[in-house]
Amino acid sequence: MEEILKQFPDLSENQIFQFQKLQDLYEDWNAKINVISRKDIDELYTRHVLHSLGIAKIMEFRPGSKIMDVGTGGGFPGIPLAILFPEVDFYLIDVIAKKIRVVNEVAAGLGLKNVKAEQKRAELVKQEFDFIVSRAVTNMPDFVKWVDDKVTKKQNHELANGILYLKGGDLTEELAAFPKATQYNLSDFFSDEFFETKKVVHLPLKYKK
Repeated sequence: MEEILKQFPDLSENQIFQFQKLQDLYEDWNAKINVISRKDIDELYTRHVLHSLGIAKIMEFRPGSKIMDVGTGGGFPGIPLAILFPEVDFYLIDVIAKKIRVVNEVAAGLGLKNVKAEQKRAELVKQEFDFIVSRAVTNMPDFVKWVDDKVTKKQNHELANGILYLKGGDLTEELAAFPKATQYNLSDFFSDEFFETKKVVHLPLKYKK
């Protein structure tokens, strides 16, 4: 929590309260429906919350933007980003119903009005979004197939509409087919050793309709 306050010093009192409340909410719901490993729940703020907020170091979503989080699991990166950007609409999806239940309960517990969560496959989503975010749910070629027709035409940000993907390790081979992809090292922003190999990948996607 200290690192979040250091990295994002302009948080409102309500945002600070919401971030602080995450630990209790996830511990409570994780005891009922296991969506986060025991090791990770003890490191929730580093391995889940701060990791999710790494996207915000690359992109400040503008009010009115629409973001889809694919394979959100227990709500990452969507829930922390929704706290940070209260005027942005977040649509969180996962194929596993119990995970979406946790997401909805956490969002309700935080009073988040800008989060909608559903059990759904990405391929079946009909809406369009400024950005699709995710945290290493699959390899990039497969992920692109799921979402490449779900990006809106209107550009509202400095970075082109498309994918913002949290992933670690050497991505050279995985991104070989995507010359327009840009990798941002989270170790440039966060000092914890957890982030040494963690990256945000930005991949622009063309409007397809």
